[in-house]
Amino acid sequence: MRNFLSTFICFAIAVTTGCEKSQTVLQFVTPQSPVDSEIVRDVVELIGHDSAISISLTDASLAEAAALDALTSGQADIALVSNNMPYRPGISTVMPLYPTVLHIGYFGDREFESSTELIRGAKIFAGPEGSASRMMFERFTSRSDLSPADFTYVEDADDRPDVFVVFAPISPDRLALYPDIRLVSSGSPEDIGKGSAIDAATLMNPQLEAFVIPVGTYGAATPTPILTVAVDMLLVARSDLSESVVYDLVRELSRLRPALASRRPGLFQRLSDDFNAGNSTFVLHPGLIAYLDRNEPTIYERYSGVAEVVVTIIVALGSAIFAAVRIYHMRRKNRIDAFYTDVIAIRSALGDSSSDDDRTAAARKIRDLQNTAFEMLIDEKLSADESFRIFLSLSNDALRDLEAIAGGNA
Repeated sequence: MRNFLSTFICFAIAVTTGCEKSQTVLQFVTPQSPVDSEIVRDVVELIGHDSAISISLTDASLAEAAALDALTSGQADIALVSNNMPYRPGISTVMPLYPTVLHIGYFGDREFESSTELIRGAKIFAGPEGSASRMMFERFTSRSDLSPADFTYVEDADDRPDVFVVFAPISPDRLALYPDIRLVSSGSPEDIGKGSAIDAATLMNPQLEAFVIPVGTYGAATPTPILTVAVDMLLVARSDLSESVVYDLVRELSRLRPALASRRPGLFQRLSDDFNAGNSTFVLHPGLIAYLDRNEPTIYERYSGVAEVVVTIIVALGSAIFAAVRIYHMRRKNRIDAFYTDVIAIRSALGDSSSDDDRTAAARKIRDLQNTAFEMLIDEKLSADESFRIFLSLSNDALRDLEAIAGGNA
């Protein structure tokens, strides 16, 4: 008995342990940008142990192009990249996390009248090689009269560049470390929607949107509103990552939205569980689509109203057909009833004192009724049913009675 109880307890523990849902561990590429890296670490920290998802960060931090390489090669599962990165096959969007703003600025007192004058001869920090800001800066210089010999890149913002061009979240505390920094505006906020250069930039790059940094956001660096552009940072994954895993990841991040917004209110206030991912550079992951469609009615619910109408029409049509058939048969029954009435009236009109001529005339009338009934039967105005057979039996009985009376008198 003791051995049986021990075996049963071990079996119950094994079954209980086996029924627990295993936690999926995802490898997250550590961003090279310090600000993005801090945000990612906040996300990893907030994901609880009771979640179906667990995230571990890579030891090496990578720029966005290198992060996409790590995903396509299978070295990592998810990464944080700008929506302004070029499209790549094998990469899918999980969800947009927060917007980053293009900051164009310079240190110290630098006189210039155009953007080319600002850049020519300057040391430029445009983010690490392979980042979205570096790619945008390279596209700008290739379309202007600037050549790589007109400027030099600085790989670290702490190396005191002359000019910086970077996508970064709004971070007043970080920019406050550089009191002599000045931001460059791409125009006036009133220029939005009036065919300005900022409108051309957003038209040619649908992932970008016009953005205004308000006065005083960065203290002395923003004495006036700064017109620039913003782009979303996307959480992306390998396209072959399980749909259920991505669904759980999106659900978990949506659940963490209040906590993330409380830590960084300037970033995650736009994060919701019903976001628009239509402007994504990369294809949407099936897990994301399943999450966005979670509240959509099923095909049965969507067409249930139509089905109810169709069923109602079918029932009404069936009832109408049934009623029409009944009326049709009733009309036939009424016709044969008239023949019953005529035969009975003919028999009732004869008495014991009736003459042979009267009985002969009565027999002739009954045969005429039979002939008329057969003609109507051929024309399908009567049915060859039990009512017709009763009429024939009744009329034949009446004829036999008349013949028997005539024979008795003879």
